[in-house]
Amino acid sequence: MEIYLIRHTTPDVPKGVCYGQSDLDVTDTFHQEASRIKALLPASIQHVHCSPLQRCRKLAELLFPQTAVQFHDGLKEMNFGSWELKKWDEIAGTEMQQWMEDFVNVSTPHGENYVQLYERSVKLFDQLIQPAPVAIVTHGGVIRSILSYITNTPLKDSFPAFPLQYGCVVKITKEDTQYKYKMIP
Repeated sequence: MEIYLIRHTTPDVPKGVCYGQSDLDVTDTFHQEASRIKALLPASIQHVHCSPLQRCRKLAELLFPQTAVQFHDGLKEMNFGSWELKKWDEIAGTEMQQWMEDFVNVSTPHGENYVQLYERSVKLFDQLIQPAPVAIVTHGGVIRSILSYITNTPLKDSFPAFPLQYGCVVKITKEDTQYKYKMIP
C-alpha cells in the first residue's frame, strides 16, 4: 500500500491573510512547482482523490491527466468561518486570543476547530486506502491531521512535528498494522 499526500502549490493570496476554505487560485509559479512535484511521483498511481478547491483541483488535473479525479469536501482545508480572507492582525484580539490558546478545540466564529478538521480528514483517509497506489491532493491542515493520526501525535504538536511547504509530497506505506511516512524531497 502506498499513499502519496500532495500539498497544493503556492496560493495567490497576500502574506498575512487568513484563508482555509476560500477558493483561491494559484500563483504564476504553478507550472514550475507542479513539474517539481510530478518528478517525485511514480507513474503507477491509479487512484486520485482531491479537495474540490481550485488550488488542489488544478494540481490534480495537471499531474494526473489520464486519471479520473475524485473530489471530496472532506479534503478541504479548515473552515475559518468569518475570519476567511481577513488579515490575521485585523482579527479581534479576544477572539484571536481564545483560539490561539486552544486552536485544537476552539472553533473560529462560524467555522470549525482542528478536532473537526481532524475527524473528517481521518474518516475519509481510512475510506480511501487501496492496495494500489493512491494520491491525495489536499491542504496542509489535512495532511497534518493524517500524519498526526498515523503517528499518534497530539494535534497541538502537529505544526512543529510536521513542517509542510507548498508542493510537498509525503509517502505513506503500511506494513502489517504499522504506518510509516517519508517526506519526499
